[in-house]
Order: sequence, then structure tokens, then C-alpha cells
Amino acid sequence: QVQLVESGGGLVQPGGSLRLSCAASGSTINIYNMAWYRQVPGKQREWVALSRTDGRTNYADSVKGRFTISRDSAKNTVYLEMNSLKSEDTAVYYCNLWPAWSTYWGQGTQVTVSS
Repeated sequence: QVQLVESGGGLVQPGGSLRLSCAASGSTINIYNMAWYRQVPGKQREWVALSRTDGRTNYADSVKGRFTISRDSAKNTVYLEMNSLKSEDTAVYYCNLWPAWSTYWGQGTQVTVSS
């Protein structure tokens, strides 16, 4: 069983940056592909970025070149560095395994991009 707690969201102006954290407990993240997802009210949750156990990363086209996913095994934490933020990045951001497990969704962290 894995527990995931997201943090680091907030209000930022367009063009700004934020770093989200996903602290895992109950199991090591080393054995899992980990991903970030986001959801806007009234829309389906969408995948944003993926960190594979072999070190490869993948990104949704909408964030490619602006977001960076990384992991710190010692801290058992996954990060999402977000740069050049746009208003359309406003959403609640979640981390989960890849593919996502329904039982592992946490509270998420709200990111609001607005001037």
C-alpha cells in the first residue's frame, strides 16, 4: 500500500514557476513508474508527466519543454518543476503510479496561474 501526499501548489503569475512535491510512504517509489496528473473542475483528469523506473521521462505535449519530472529516492519523493506557467495550467495536480491506481489518489495540490 502506498500513500501519496502532494504539496507545493499556490497562486502564481503567468510566466512564473512552481515546484510540486509528492511524498510517498508505505513503499519505495524505486519500483514504480510515477506520474503527475491534473484536473480542472468539470473535466476529466489528464496525465501530465511520467517518470519511469529506467530513468526515462515522458510529457504531455501541452507541457513539454516547460515541466520537468524528477524523483529523489532517498527522500522517496517525486517532483514536478513547472516553468513558464500559463493560465491553462490552472488545475488540481495529483501524483500517482503509472498506470494510476484508483486507491492511491490523494487530495492533490491546487495550482492557480493568474495575474
